[in-house]
Amino acid sequence: MCRVSEDVPLLDDLMPWAVGALRLGRAWVAAPDPASLRDRWAALTGAEGTERDRLFRPTRSRTPTTGAAALPGQRAPSTARFADAPGPCPEPVRVLRDPFDEQWLLPDQRLIDLARPELWRVLDEHQLFAVETPELLVTARLPVGRLGRIRPLHRRPGGAEPNLAPGLLPLLGERYGGWVTPQDVLCWILAAGRPGPRGYEVPLTADPGRWRAGLELGHRLLAVQLRGGPGAEPPRLPGGRRPYVRSAVQAWPQGLAYDPETETLSLGTGTVSPVPPGAWEYEFQGGIRVLEAWFAARTAHRDPGADGLEALGPARWPQSWTSELLALVTTLALLADLAPERAAFSPGPLLPAAEVAAAGVLPPPRWSRRPASVLDHHEEGPGGQFALL
Repeated sequence: MCRVSEDVPLLDDLMPWAVGALRLGRAWVAAPDPASLRDRWAALTGAEGTERDRLFRPTRSRTPTTGAAALPGQRAPSTARFADAPGPCPEPVRVLRDPFDEQWLLPDQRLIDLARPELWRVLDEHQLFAVETPELLVTARLPVGRLGRIRPLHRRPGGAEPNLAPGLLPLLGERYGGWVTPQDVLCWILAAGRPGPRGYEVPLTADPGRWRAGLELGHRLLAVQLRGGPGAEPPRLPGGRRPYVRSAVQAWPQGLAYDPETETLSLGTGTVSPVPPGAWEYEFQGGIRVLEAWFAARTAHRDPGADGLEALGPARWPQSWTSELLALVTTLALLADLAPERAAFSPGPLLPAAEVAAAGVLPPPRWSRRPASVLDHHEEGPGGQFALL
């Protein structure tokens, strides 16, 4: 299939509203465990004068004297300037820090350089986020940090108003002879979309049979990436291939190692097996192994170069991390198993661009590239004032 064909729409047109990555500005506001964040907050609020400034790590966007509004949907400890009234520690929230790496974040806009409040306004149990890494990654967690552009599946809370080109769902439903949901479109994008010379390209098939085949593959990919999703059992590897802890992590592991012959992953004296080669070799952005990046994030506070609040972390390896590791190995192994099928998938004959344009779907209107007005209550701005939007 020709990837430069004008009959291949871009993801940027099919999901028009996109938001740039959150910029934390200081690494210590996120951590693999919530207890470390509470310890860091206590250390910061307990410090005074120049020591507090040093621990805070000011930037041009945020200093201890910078005012900021409360993040939508979050109970802010205070909206006074941090230097005047830090308030109690905010409850850490689960986020996606790196591809497939769920961590925790202090949801206080006074600490975050660019928090993207428009994403927090549509964050709920119905929301999914598509992230270009450059391959597409879908998560139910708010993506933060060094990730690509973020495209929410819904423009409003409660799963209302899909972030899709207006008219796309009716067109596809008529073409394929059935009801098409926003999640169906997202699953098709997972199955058929690819990075291309013009951007992330999403061919739309003219064949209802290929549409159904793409949906089936896409729903499996989505279930693995979401690890089952809310209320659903996470996908599992077949019996005999499921990873187990063969020996527990007794002391802090000094490194991560893999033996391909025995399919054993070692964390110091602790071992997990079987770990399929596909899971160990799974990479993202620039050839970084996911498992190695996951381990590095959990040992960063023990690095001799770690300084200030970033050096505060667990004294012992938390058992919960080993459970997270087993789930991550399963996710990567399943995605590696699906990779050949996805690579071989073809959408077949393409839906002509002229037909899509004639239906008024593309190009999308300008308003669809802007966030929807979702404010149905007052948001507290800096210093307790109402936020002006």
